[in-house]
Amino acid sequence: MRTEQLKQVSQYCFEIEPNAGMRVPGRIYASRDLIEIIKDDDSLVQVRNVACLPGIVQYSLAMPDIHSGYGFPIGGVGATDIENAGVISPGGIGYDINCGVRLMRTALSVDEVKPKLDSLARGIYSTVPVGVGGSGSIKLTDKRLRQMLKKGSKFAVEEGFGTTEDLVYTENNGCMPDADPESVSSRAVNRGLEQSGTLGSGNHFIEIQAVEKIYDDKTAWAFGLAKDQVVVMLHSGSRGLGYQVCDDYIHAMRNVPQKYGFSLPDRQLVCAPFKSPEGQQYFSAVCAAANYAFANRQCLMGLVRKVFEKTFGASAGRLGLTLVYDVAHNIAKIETHTVGGKQKKLCVHRKGATRSFPAGHSELPEQYRNYGQPVLVPGDMGTASYVMVGTQTSMNETFGSVCHGAGRSMSRSEAKRRFSADRIFKELQDKGIVILAKGKSTVVEESSQAYKNIDDVTSAVVGAGLAKKVARLRPLAVVKG
Repeated sequence: MRTEQLKQVSQYCFEIEPNAGMRVPGRIYASRDLIEIIKDDDSLVQVRNVACLPGIVQYSLAMPDIHSGYGFPIGGVGATDIENAGVISPGGIGYDINCGVRLMRTALSVDEVKPKLDSLARGIYSTVPVGVGGSGSIKLTDKRLRQMLKKGSKFAVEEGFGTTEDLVYTENNGCMPDADPESVSSRAVNRGLEQSGTLGSGNHFIEIQAVEKIYDDKTAWAFGLAKDQVVVMLHSGSRGLGYQVCDDYIHAMRNVPQKYGFSLPDRQLVCAPFKSPEGQQYFSAVCAAANYAFANRQCLMGLVRKVFEKTFGASAGRLGLTLVYDVAHNIAKIETHTVGGKQKKLCVHRKGATRSFPAGHSELPEQYRNYGQPVLVPGDMGTASYVMVGTQTSMNETFGSVCHGAGRSMSRSEAKRRFSADRIFKELQDKGIVILAKGKSTVVEESSQAYKNIDDVTSAVVGAGLAKKVARLRPLAVVKG
């Protein structure tokens, strides 16, 4: 799509006016400089296509980390009115259902950790299964896996991988209640049996980070963050189980639009009315896969805690290893939002987008309720990540949604053509960052140069009023598949 077809609504908001079957306008939150990067892939066309979905309300939305995905752009948000034939679309959630980010604080300073940094990184690398496939830390039978699909994080806690306090600081308390394991195919179940408690590959990671800068003292205090404190961020999802759920239902829904009498501009947007039998079955499978992902991140955090305990010879309690928050960024949820002055029950698709609820929202932990929801925004492994906090503007304009990271500016294949692993390893080492990875190709694909500038992305979010900066985190050590 040509950038001249975009109407600039404000400094950080651009609009695609309805045309060619669009039911609502498309809105992209970005700076002019970021738009110049975004225009080079198909993501703006995908924003327009999403605006054609039955039941979509208000806008087809995109965050400043937007890039081309399957059906929806990554960084895309779309909400449909489920009481008025609104649909649910696998392309609006993604293959890695409930891929998300978890941040754990410690009571340790950078000076205390640096002498043991290499040992910590190597301990995590040897303890947490990484890469494609792999055998996980929880050995599951078919029956126990189905319990995990129902219980989510609570299952992992019951297995000794955390505390009940962890559930309080996990989105949805780590469990989507509408999960039905019977909606998950035997093939998906089989893929999930061995992979709980594994990191995966690609952009998944575990990072030991330092709190480099505090922007909002009061909110940082509420989140338990302070300058020069060491934290741990991990990014993973539902592994092969979630991928298989998505693949199964994309195929199962291929004739559903025709059955219900609507057409789509892109077959990758295959969908079903939310309240139809097909829509209900898919949603229950999504919830089950999301619970698998919540449990997976809980297991990973439990393993990281054990590495810290062993390295420092002290308990997790003494080391202050507690959860700041866990957020999902590939998910569909049923939420109530104000549309046109009326309260409506919506299916909110967040594909590479994170929830960003404001102060006072009933779903927030009591400790955070006067401040807003922690928004975790990882950057690339060579620069920085951000902790932000949700705002009322986000609720008003984007269904309480914001960016989920820096967002790719270059495809994985292009990164492989342009960069070498040796160069990336040297760049990270020159910055004092410890890097451990199972495969060199993953490091090349995830190089800093393949991503948008995280500072530019978060500045656009702040400029648009969708979130506020709380803290900037810089990487000390990175573990990847």
